[in-house]
Amino acid sequence: MNHKDTEAQRNALSQRVIGAAIEAHRHLGPGLLESAYQTCLAYELSQAGLLVQQQLNLPLIYKGIQLDAAYRIDILVENQLVLELKTVEKILPIHEAQLLSYLRLGGFPLGLLLNFHAPTLKEGIKRLKL
Repeated sequence: MNHKDTEAQRNALSQRVIGAAIEAHRHLGPGLLESAYQTCLAYELSQAGLLVQQQLNLPLIYKGIQLDAAYRIDILVENQLVLELKTVEKILPIHEAQLLSYLRLGGFPLGLLLNFHAPTLKEGIKRLKL
């Protein structure tokens, strides 16, 4: 498998996840707690046959020592795509920095920042990669 195949597979996976997130947002609408969207999105992804892990602990390795820094990934899909869910007025640079930190700490190639507070979810999607 070459790099382009891997990139194409990641793009296809992120599109499947975005479709599932839009489906959950259509049914729920904006205004709920992040945990409600997380549960419903995880259900949609599982129903689509994807491997889903929720509230995954992400340790911090500092000078060769693993520290339990209480970082938690909202959802990890197929052991490669990090989903950071928000229910905020607007995605801020700090939210992007948080997702990028998760990508770096876990060695993950791609992440989606999903703001379920947006009137339509398309307005609340930010794709980040290392």
